[in-house]
Amino acid sequence: MRISVLYPAFFLLLFVQLSAQQPATTPKPPMAEKHLRNIRQVTFGGDNAEAYWSPNSKWLTFQSNNPAWGLQCDHIFAMEVSKAAGNADYRPRNISGGKGRTTCSYFMPDGKHIIFASTKAAADTCPPAPDVRPGGKYLWAIYDSYDIYVADLKGNITKRLTDQPGYDAEAVLSPRGDKILFTSTRSGDLELWTMDLDGKNLKQITFDLGYDGGAFFSPDGSQIVFRASRPKTDEEIREYRDLLSQGLVAPTNMEIFVCNADGSNMRQITRLGKANWAPYFHPSSQKIIFSSNHHSTRGYDFQLYMIGIDGTGLEPITSESIFNAFPMFSLDGKKIAWSSNRNNGGTRDTNVFVADWVD
Repeated sequence: MRISVLYPAFFLLLFVQLSAQQPATTPKPPMAEKHLRNIRQVTFGGDNAEAYWSPNSKWLTFQSNNPAWGLQCDHIFAMEVSKAAGNADYRPRNISGGKGRTTCSYFMPDGKHIIFASTKAAADTCPPAPDVRPGGKYLWAIYDSYDIYVADLKGNITKRLTDQPGYDAEAVLSPRGDKILFTSTRSGDLELWTMDLDGKNLKQITFDLGYDGGAFFSPDGSQIVFRASRPKTDEEIREYRDLLSQGLVAPTNMEIFVCNADGSNMRQITRLGKANWAPYFHPSSQKIIFSSNHHSTRGYDFQLYMIGIDGTGLEPITSESIFNAFPMFSLDGKKIAWSSNRNNGGTRDTNVFVADWVD
């Protein structure tokens, strides 16, 4: 759940929850998106998110709940970018098969298979979204029925990699082609784990209380970037544990962390406040692009930023619309994909866009 598709109440809830004064030193979003050239829209309708490139940079795998496709909740699709760009009639391939709720897909090293998480073993139907609690706090559901699967590009399940109770999701692959990185509650908290491509040799690599997730490897596979919540006060800890026991988490206070691929040399990169999430390494491995609302006086205004791995040089990347997130560079570093509310005709649709990247 690197964030799954945005729930309808998201706008109102974050307006209420994340209101704060803008820090005087925070860079304002740019007047022009100078790093993005030749922007193309590749999905058209519904909530479309977490679009990640194939090894040859020709395909994207993503999740969608587009009602025009008869969907009631998120399912995994794969699109050929050259055919999808600017084409509202293009229909991507359904990879997850339409059962249960799915999230967090990623191409396997061969470019012919996709890994994703699904609740389909528990039920064919979509599990319910979490209720809004008194006070309007925005919550994510951590479904304990999520398990990790591999499917081919025709949607045939070829392997189930996890099968024990608890949340197993948010899986990505190392560029070295040897490890899967994912988030799991199997040790009692939302921690990062690695495993071999066959699901064996499981290893926990984070251990601090809080939600560790949305993790990705650096281009050479030596480092990991992820988002994390770190409850500190007794009240924060009590609330976090209470929500987790109900399969819920409040993602309104997160920062970006980096560590070595084995979990060593842990360091916090951002100290911006509010929600900093959806991080991904720049092709140089020296910077991180991520989504943040730290600059917003109203809460719901997520823009892309870039920062050095030493925590310096914060730079705004986007300025269009009030939601930009899930950035991912193609493996050759020439393109970027992300999700945005731009060009949605005044609806709440979130679509996937691609652009040429200009350093």
